[in-house]
Amino acid sequence: MKKTRTGAKQGYRAPSPSQLIDERIKELGDWRGEMLARIRRLIRQADPEGVEEVKWRKPSDPMGVPVWSHAGIICTGETYKNVVKLTFAKGASLEDPSGLFNSSLEGNTRQAAALPGWVP
Repeated sequence: MKKTRTGAKQGYRAPSPSQLIDERIKELGDWRGEMLARIRRLIRQADPEGVEEVKWRKPSDPMGVPVWSHAGIICTGETYKNVVKLTFAKGASLEDPSGLFNSSLEGNTRQAAALPGWVP
């Protein structure tokens, strides 16, 4: 009987998406991490059954992008130098009376809110 190699270390467990998002928040260590954590809390309050995921991991962005889903993507949380950007998968179909959406407005499906600086 041949032994097969899986390439995985015995006892190694890959971090969960929630752990990866925790790492991203900690790694940022500034207002962006605080904003991402705050948004995460609001999403969890609004949809306790929602699922946290990390998508689009690549060599140039090994941490990937935090994603919140419930029967499809709700939104993504991208961090840039000057903004934390929330892109809502169905944002174009949402009412926006307060004008929160200020990014990706040309799309007919997604729309985003780019949140600059720290807002208490």
